[in-house]
Amino acid sequence: MKIKKAIIPVAGKGTRFLPVTKSIPKEMIPILDTPMIHYVVNEAIESGIEEIIFVVSEEKESLLNYFSTNAKLEKFLEEKKKFELLKKIHKISNSARFVSVEQKEQLGLGHAVLQAEDLIDDNEPFAVILGDDLIFGETPTTKQLMDISESLGRAPVIGVMEVPREDVKKYGIVKGTPVEGSATTFKMEAMVEKPSPQDAPSNLATPGRYILNKQIFELLKSIPRGSGGEYQLTDAINEMAKQRNVYAHIFDGRRIDTGQPLGYLEATVRAALDNSKLRESFISIIRKEFKKDEINL
Repeated sequence: MKIKKAIIPVAGKGTRFLPVTKSIPKEMIPILDTPMIHYVVNEAIESGIEEIIFVVSEEKESLLNYFSTNAKLEKFLEEKKKFELLKKIHKISNSARFVSVEQKEQLGLGHAVLQAEDLIDDNEPFAVILGDDLIFGETPTTKQLMDISESLGRAPVIGVMEVPREDVKKYGIVKGTPVEGSATTFKMEAMVEKPSPQDAPSNLATPGRYILNKQIFELLKSIPRGSGGEYQLTDAINEMAKQRNVYAHIFDGRRIDTGQPLGYLEATVRAALDNSKLRESFISIIRKEFKKDEINL
């Protein structure tokens, strides 16, 4: 069965970006002229996803509006003959079907995913993509995981990346054994949440890309609250791995955590360098500022 749906949890408060997130959802903060969330949705669409399910809190109206049709704006652009801009914004709202479900209490990632249960059909695999993590590469990360899942009998697959041993305490870390004939795919035995470097079973970290099926919802209902009094998706995946084969795959791409200010700055710099119209001017500005502050590269 083709994977057509992606759940994107976006109900968080964005406290690390206050005060701007007092009135603007973190996911709508732009990287140049494009909101963070647009990059994540674009990854899903380029992977073949046809329906995006946003798990939102009540203050996320501007995010939902961004992906909705704006008839007045489209009419204005048409009258002004700004056809390139019209094409650009028309594409946003017509690239997929967008639906939302509200998470009334923020009780963890597992709880957020569970809110979308009624929008997933029985035996239907789906993707979960976290909006804080942008991954840049030739092939969309979600597509890579979809292909691996299909090759392994439509099994659940968790996207992982290699991190320095000293950084394992920041992530869920996978314990697994390599699949025969592959150096990048592992049969998962367990996932350990934020272990110390000496206790970590590997350096394979989970930055927020999953291919799952409806079994996960029953497991989410059965697990107790975990770290921070929240329902952890990690705990449900661990239970799933006891009942069936679950795999981890090292994806190809550069991940940037835009859920914290330094990562957001890194993504902005990357976007400016990738923009052919801005690249040279941006480099010139950086050189000038470095020279002014007597910074040597």
